[in-house]
Amino acid sequence: MQFSNIRFLACAAALLLTTATAIAAERFSFAAIGDMPYREAHFPHFERLITRINAAGPTFTVHVGDIKNGVSFCDDDVYRRMRGLFDSFEAPLFYTPGDNEWTDCHRIGPADRSASDPVERLQHLRSVFFPGNISLGRNPVPLERQSADPRFTQFVENAHWRHSGVHFATVHVVGSNNNLQRNQAAVNEYAERNTANLAWINKTFDRAEAAKAPAVVIVLHADPWWELDGREDQRSGFTDTIRLLKDRSVRFGRPVLLIHGDKHRFIVDKPLYQNRQLIYNATRLMVFGDREVQGVVVTVDTDDPDVFSFRTLTVPENIEPFAVPKPAH
Repeated sequence: MQFSNIRFLACAAALLLTTATAIAAERFSFAAIGDMPYREAHFPHFERLITRINAAGPTFTVHVGDIKNGVSFCDDDVYRRMRGLFDSFEAPLFYTPGDNEWTDCHRIGPADRSASDPVERLQHLRSVFFPGNISLGRNPVPLERQSADPRFTQFVENAHWRHSGVHFATVHVVGSNNNLQRNQAAVNEYAERNTANLAWINKTFDRAEAAKAPAVVIVLHADPWWELDGREDQRSGFTDTIRLLKDRSVRFGRPVLLIHGDKHRFIVDKPLYQNRQLIYNATRLMVFGDREVQGVVVTVDTDDPDVFSFRTLTVPENIEPFAVPKPAH
């Protein structure tokens, strides 16, 4: 009897340890950055931020696009240099393109220059940043690409992965009205990519619902003008995306995190409304960018009803000093 009690207590202790380990495994953190580096002078800032992120040890990092500013050349060296920096992240890095690295390339240089053709630059960008079915970073992890679907073979940038039951997806939605602009070639590109994006969002939520996932995270680049609710003529390139994110968030009913950049301001809020009613389970995170070369750490705790919490990851050396005001005369 005494032996049985000892054996029972040992089994109970092992069960508690296993349970505690399982609970601890459900809490993790990842870093979110984007819209950087914008200028040559900011590369040292970006390298310091990478060092800070590596020291913090997040499970992975997401970069929401714009790896350059909109007024610099879109030459091959830009992509090669950034690929090297992305691969200096210790943990896996997931990247979705922004408009500056392809959509807006027509703004710089003569029209007959290959590095000024947005569609050509998009194809080159895909070849550089999206190799096989793995992430970037020194320690890449497997992921699924939308290109595995015969209907969407070129969309290697749209990725899906899971961690601790949470479903993540990158969706290629960019600034400059999502490339619904300029000429028929741009409109055609938008239409094809928009169809793929909507299918990818639906597939992500379908999987999450089937798995009874605790949360969904959608990573895109553009700020799609959340606040223009009902004024769709002013955000035509984003209307379909917004509508679908609203519908699927309401239907999912559990926490949804929408991460993006584009406007270079750190914001956490709840921007989505359906029929004038706030969609409480949908949260938006806009990351730092441009001159503010800083990061955000997102902590995911599936035991917390809100799941997501946020803190800034600050590199003090990257904070620009305030200009000394001129004396009043």
